[in-house]
Amino acid sequence: MSKKIKNVNKKGKDFSALIYKILSNEPLKSFNYKQIAAILEVTDTKNRNEIIKELKYLTAKEKIQEVERGKYKVLTHSDYYEGYVDMTSRKTGYFVCDELEHDVFIPFLNLNHALDGDKVKCYIYNKRSSRKPEAEVVEIIERAKTEFVGVIDVQKNFAFVTTANAKMYTDIFVPKNKLHDAEHGDVVLVQLEDWPKKADSPFGSVIRVLGKPGEHNTEIHAILAEYGLPYDFPIEVETYANKMDTSITEEEIKKRRDMRNILTFTIDPKDAKDFDDALSFQILENGNYEIGVHIADVSHYVQEGTILDEEAYNRATSVYLVDRVVPMLPEVLSNFACSLRPNEEKYTFSAVFQLNTKAEVVDAWFGRTVIYSDQRFAYEEAQEIIETKSAIIPAHISLTGKDYHAPKPIVEAVLKLDELAKILRRKRMAAGAISFDKVEVKFNLNENAEPVGVYFKQSKDANHLIEEFMLLANRKVAEFIGKQKKTFIYRIHDEPNEDKLMNLQAVISKFGYSINFKSKDTISKSLNSLLEEVQGKKEQNMVDTLAIRSMSKASYSTHNIGHYGLAFDYYSHFTSPIRRYPDVMAHRLLQHYIDAGKSVNEEDYEEKCKHSSQMEGLAAQAERDSVKYMQVKYMQDHKDQEFLGVISGVTEWGIYVEIIENKCEGMCRIREIKDDYYTFDEKQYALVGELTKSLIQLGDEVYVKVKNADLVKKQLDFWYIRKNE
Repeated sequence: MSKKIKNVNKKGKDFSALIYKILSNEPLKSFNYKQIAAILEVTDTKNRNEIIKELKYLTAKEKIQEVERGKYKVLTHSDYYEGYVDMTSRKTGYFVCDELEHDVFIPFLNLNHALDGDKVKCYIYNKRSSRKPEAEVVEIIERAKTEFVGVIDVQKNFAFVTTANAKMYTDIFVPKNKLHDAEHGDVVLVQLEDWPKKADSPFGSVIRVLGKPGEHNTEIHAILAEYGLPYDFPIEVETYANKMDTSITEEEIKKRRDMRNILTFTIDPKDAKDFDDALSFQILENGNYEIGVHIADVSHYVQEGTILDEEAYNRATSVYLVDRVVPMLPEVLSNFACSLRPNEEKYTFSAVFQLNTKAEVVDAWFGRTVIYSDQRFAYEEAQEIIETKSAIIPAHISLTGKDYHAPKPIVEAVLKLDELAKILRRKRMAAGAISFDKVEVKFNLNENAEPVGVYFKQSKDANHLIEEFMLLANRKVAEFIGKQKKTFIYRIHDEPNEDKLMNLQAVISKFGYSINFKSKDTISKSLNSLLEEVQGKKEQNMVDTLAIRSMSKASYSTHNIGHYGLAFDYYSHFTSPIRRYPDVMAHRLLQHYIDAGKSVNEEDYEEKCKHSSQMEGLAAQAERDSVKYMQVKYMQDHKDQEFLGVISGVTEWGIYVEIIENKCEGMCRIREIKDDYYTFDEKQYALVGELTKSLIQLGDEVYVKVKNADLVKKQLDFWYIRKNE
């Protein structure tokens, strides 16, 4: 039975969309005007007549059909499709639908109040004609988001909230009684509540005041709120976590494999607070090596059906912003009970491997364990051991702040693990894995979380050591379940899109590089050669970024298609349950199957996979925004300085320049380049001077100065000074 639609604005022209929606909701059923009037709660003659008129109008427009006298059904036309809106920054959009070969342009007048990311039903015009097709939104099925961050402009009787998001083409109208203490100029979080058909702007209400624009905490909280990410835990979740018994008991130890007397240590970043993985090492009598990959047993503490589990699932991931971590789990778990801290016994879930001297897996065991971590290393300390083959860790690297003599058994373990990891890595690369070691931009922050310096973080042997054994555990756990044909959580990565690779080829050819498209194998080999060749060159960061963008996005799924980038047939996420919910699910499922449990419902877990992938995407966007914010903040204090940069993008409106010494990127507008009148040449990725015919093109080195640093928009504008000839 169709639901009643209340509070109808009873003006004839508004009935069209409502009638179409009623008929679309039940496409197999026919309705007469009386039934439609009853659903719309229309009782007066005037509006009943309007419904009759609209039915005839919709029939004439071929949106509905009269199946018998006075009875109407929606016309199930092949030109109607469901998909998503992808807005541009120019108040137009594209309709994205899996059933269509290409995205379809949506002019502004055809958006009909749809916003970026909304799930919609569209009608496609001129699908088969020679003209380019266009789409019109006929129904908004589901809003992508209903909460927006912006600056509020308070007038006498109302207010407007304007967002900094270039894809949000409208401001939001806020009645005076829904300001909730917001003052003019505040950054606020506003809830979109309604968008009347004839209104230019949607109506909303302020649900949180975040602070004043430009203030550090305001902007960080605004980044989180923009993506619907929390920055604190509900009090009931904190209380629940704090009351948990996190002690190590003899009763629980008896249920586990006891590995406390085996040499075990962690290697993590210097500033890490949560250590969710440890390695154990021992040489067996047969000459093989037993290597344990021990992961915090989060699922022991985070039980299904609890408010703690519900909160962890909703978050799905920790968020790593420049100046803080927003954890998936409360601190009592993430930094204490589940953190594999030195000189403490901990419950773990382990993958224990027996490897021979060729780094081949001779045997594997999976299960719950208890460990004792003998040592905590920072990556820099482990790297010093690998590079010098010495036990002496100098004061400037040591976590203790003074010269430190590492115990001999641990030094020997680190060196042997490094040797085995290098063999594992070589095998992986030979199988077609792609080596993305992109330079990470990091900031030195003062006590007020203000950036006072920039440095770059690159992976070295110590990072690769940990990476290879984590990859081994993830792969072997996935393989163990996958070969049983039981439902599991896989981390999948599809092959790259050829169009994107062709675009990458067009750009890198300007620098003398190329991709070999002959086969899947030659593509991955040539990508690796490319990433190796650009190491240390001015164009490295740009090429690394473009290469990553040409790849498909990795995601979670119960449908295993393998992992292209790692060249694995089976791959899962098992090694970081403190910060990733899919790893918690992987632990639970692995234990369930070890206990001979039946295969779980695939649909339920596929839904959880989609949620986890979506939340991971939002967290990544927030993390990128926080880096951009810090870059803008850093550059605010360098407005009088000339910088040498590389042109990283060329468009009809200007050039994007990435500063070599700090990787900050900004734009020089074409109209502000004064030494000639320039036009955009798409084929050459260049601006061409009309008088001099000189080229400003992708990869050129140029000098720039900061023109404007906008903290709210997280945007840098540069003055173009000159080319570096």
